[in-house]
Parts: sequence; C-alpha cells; structure tokens
Amino acid sequence: MVKIKVGITGQHGFVGAHLHNYLSLKEEIELIPFEKNYFDDSDKLQSFVQSCNAIVHLAAMNRHEDPQFIYDTNVGLVNKLIEACKAAEVQPHILFSSSTQEENDNLYGRSKRDGRLALESWSKENNSLVSGLVIPNVFGPFGKPFYNSVVATFCHQLTHGAQPQINVDSEVSLIYVNDLIEEIFSIIINPNKIEGRAEGALRYCIPAPYKKKVSHILQLLDSYKLDYLENGAFPDLTDPFKRDLFNTFRCYVPQEYYPHAFKLNIDNRGQFVEIARTNTPGQTSYSTTVPGITRGNHFHTRKAERFAVIKGKARIQLRKIDSDEVINYYLDGEKPSYVDMPVWFTHNITNIGEEELITLFWINEPFDQENPDTYFVNV
Repeated sequence: MVKIKVGITGQHGFVGAHLHNYLSLKEEIELIPFEKNYFDDSDKLQSFVQSCNAIVHLAAMNRHEDPQFIYDTNVGLVNKLIEACKAAEVQPHILFSSSTQEENDNLYGRSKRDGRLALESWSKENNSLVSGLVIPNVFGPFGKPFYNSVVATFCHQLTHGAQPQINVDSEVSLIYVNDLIEEIFSIIINPNKIEGRAEGALRYCIPAPYKKKVSHILQLLDSYKLDYLENGAFPDLTDPFKRDLFNTFRCYVPQEYYPHAFKLNIDNRGQFVEIARTNTPGQTSYSTTVPGITRGNHFHTRKAERFAVIKGKARIQLRKIDSDEVINYYLDGEKPSYVDMPVWFTHNITNIGEEELITLFWINEPFDQENPDTYFVNV
C-alpha cells in the first residue's frame, strides 16, 4: 500500500491533536511531524512541505486583544506556507481550515477569507490542489476554555465551581470534533468528493450537524452537573448530540473526583449498592481477575464506560493517548467505588491484591462488530 504522507500545521492545537490522533489509527496515512517553530525557519518549513502529499493547515490565532494582530498573524502563516511550497517547488494538496466567520465584518473572519483566497490564487497559478474548508463552530473533548468554544468554557466553569453567564442567546451551528476530523480524512483520501471539484471549485462548506441555542446547551450541561457529578447518573446518550456533549463535559471533570465512593445501603441482610443509574441503554458485565493480572489497555472514541471494584484491590490507570502522563487510581472492595473512562484515554485495571478481584463494568452501548470503537494501546 502506498501511504499518503500528511502533515498538520497546528497539530498540537484542539482540532490538530484530534486529527493527529485519528490519522495515526489509519493504515493509509503516514504522518509527517510538524512543530510551531517551522514557521520561523524557512529551511525546516521547506523540508516539511517537501515531505508531504497533503497538508492540513490548522495553525491560526483565534483570539488576541489586538484584532489587527490576529489578521496579520493568520495571513502571514498562509503566505509563509505558500512561499515554502514555491521555494521547494512542490504542490501538495493543501486543506485550509477556514471559518463560517468569513462573512462577518471582523478581522478574524477576514483573515480566514483572505488566507483561503491567497491559497486559491496559488493553486490556479501552479495547477495544484487546494480545499478551502469553511468550518462551523467546533466542540469536543480537550478544547481550551475561553478560547476554542463556548461549550469548552461552560464545561470548565460548571466542573470548577463557577456559574456560566449567557451574553447573547443566539443559535449556533456546531460540529463535534470527531465528525469534523472524519470529514477531513475523507477529503484527504478522496479530494474529488467535493462537489464541483472538476469545475475548479475550491471552497467547501462543511455541514453543521447541529444548530442549538446557547441556552439549550447550558441547560443540558447544567443537567449533567446535577445528574452525573452530584448523583452519579449517566444521562440519555441515545441522541448523538447529547452523547457528544456529555463526552465533552466528562473530560473537564477534575481528576480528584475519582475514585468516587458508592452510596451503601446496609441492613441486617448485608448491603446493596447501585452500580450505575442511567437514562440510557447500556451493557453491564463483570470480571474476576487473579492477582498480578492486568485487563484493558484500550481506549474508546465515543463510548462512556464505568469500572466498579466490589471485591479485592485494584489499580486503574488512564493515559490520554497523545500524552505520557499516567493517572493512577487505587480502589478497594472494602469501600466500593468507581472510576469512569473519558474518551481518548487508554485505560487498564490491575489486581494489586492477594485475593481474587471482582470488577463490574458498564458501557453505554454494546459491542458493534461493524463499527468498532475499541483501540488497543498500552497505558
């Protein structure tokens, strides 16, 4: 198989990190590393563009106290990319991340529009391929609060003791980051999927799956805070938007929230423990594990999952797949408790005691052989 060599400017940003992680799972793709300082070193930038069949240009500035600085920075990055391609005499397929703010009368929107037009001009002069992707508001796990989206800001505030305020209750067009990166991948693989490509069309408006009022988003997130954080109940995850919003919310829950103790109901018969209260269908299972054995070492991109230890001693480890930081949780069946697994975190559980470990598992959807969501990676 001849692989497509793909580079991502801004690969450490919100969308860039998700795209990098997703493409790393694809056999058709070879990722070409990119670092921010390449834009300040013409030789490194030329070497980068020379190595790529396709470049996803995500590097940009979203916010700054000086709007003119935003404009100059974003247009300047595009021009540096074009000059590097000219100097290296290469014509990679460039997928440019623009914004629905192109039509707004602000310097950020103009920087996106003018950057796209500059790439289109270079494309026509050099008979090269450019895809100008006009992207709606993006939300998802690991977004930067007060920078990437209102969803990120609300999630951070609600999980850190603050109450969000709505300045303008407008309707916003939204796309979940997983949906966006799947769309970008499909264009990398098949650039001609863009309607009108044969006639020279270069601008492509990525559809927004969701249109929601800001107040509706906050209402749902408020319910997650009450039901999930305060009462340990999973919300209804059958609706795709609610599932995507919950997976986003989950990633802002502070690490120290876990392991979370169960409410024990004790009488003369013994004790009764509710493992997972849910408003959504799911699959419940249990395992027994002998001392010293580790289970798991995988991650999910859309499923919510709970590990509950009811007998024995266990260590649960989590690691975000693009990070080296390992989070350790220690659970003891003498004090039954649980840990929930965020999406994009590889996780495992090890019996660290001297007796059999009994663990209950709940996941919000059963295994789907045609559409798997389990990727095996060691913690």
